[in-house]
Amino acid sequence: MHVVVVGAGVAGLVSALTLAERGAKVTLVERAQRLGGNASWLAGGMLAPLCEGESAPEGVVETGKGALDWWSSRVPGVSRTGTLVVAPPRDSSDIDRFAARTNGHERADEARIVALEPDLAGRFRKGLFFAAEGHLDPRAAMGALLEALQKCGAELRFGEDGEHLGAGMVVDCRGFAAKAALPELRGVRGEMIRLRTREINLKRCVRLLHPRIPLYVVPRGDGEYMIGATMIESAEKGAVSVRSAIELMSAAYALHPAFGEAEILEMSADVRPAYPDNEPRVVERGGRIFVNGFYRHGFLLAPALAARAADLATARWLTDGARAAPLVSA
Repeated sequence: MHVVVVGAGVAGLVSALTLAERGAKVTLVERAQRLGGNASWLAGGMLAPLCEGESAPEGVVETGKGALDWWSSRVPGVSRTGTLVVAPPRDSSDIDRFAARTNGHERADEARIVALEPDLAGRFRKGLFFAAEGHLDPRAAMGALLEALQKCGAELRFGEDGEHLGAGMVVDCRGFAAKAALPELRGVRGEMIRLRTREINLKRCVRLLHPRIPLYVVPRGDGEYMIGATMIESAEKGAVSVRSAIELMSAAYALHPAFGEAEILEMSADVRPAYPDNEPRVVERGGRIFVNGFYRHGFLLAPALAARAADLATARWLTDGARAAPLVSA
């Protein structure tokens, strides 16, 4: 079976590797000249399905439960240190609300918070600890997937537009760029900041239930932290807005004042694709298999959706004689 996967974001890379692991001949086509420069490149990389239950549909929680094991078995550096959720003392009732909407957590008093993250001593009295969760560095993980594809013998074609491919099996993972084919998609703009500080040493993802902007801080190692992320109902690209930068940095400062002295390494924004119900899906349309609509759960849900796409591709291959239609560039 020969499959062309279009798009080298997390959905495309995971779909391509899943197909290659099942024995398919895979060609990965990406319009950018190199890896990166897309929404996946800016992601938090949180593998936290239980926390997502606070606001995400139940399907997201269930679909994401196997993600931590999938990533841990394929890329190095995946953290399994859990997720800590805290709130400022004046907003401690938000912890109870978060707990009521999620499961799989333990209550954390001030002593437990300090035991988990000593640098947060004296700052928070109540929290929740989700021990079964983890996180990864998206950029390192995407690089590792690309290396795995090369070892599997996949053909990598960067700098090419995969929109006008000829006959053959095509799995389309272009994200919001596929809106012309998937008009029901909407854009959700996300903005992030990457900082460096030697004054704080967090071991796990920390979520702050801030009254204005819920914040997550993800350690990247070597004193680097990803601070994210806004969720703005907009398909407009461009640089991070002043308002968002202030809100993100203010929330980080609320988590720990030392972030006020941190070095800003990067501020970036991109548009993430979402269906009306905020759940991703695998659909067939116009002769293609589309894997899309990951909203803010790309790394969490890509393994399960890629498996569904591979199942569908295999079923099509066995039933409609796709192997008789070789792939060519239009």
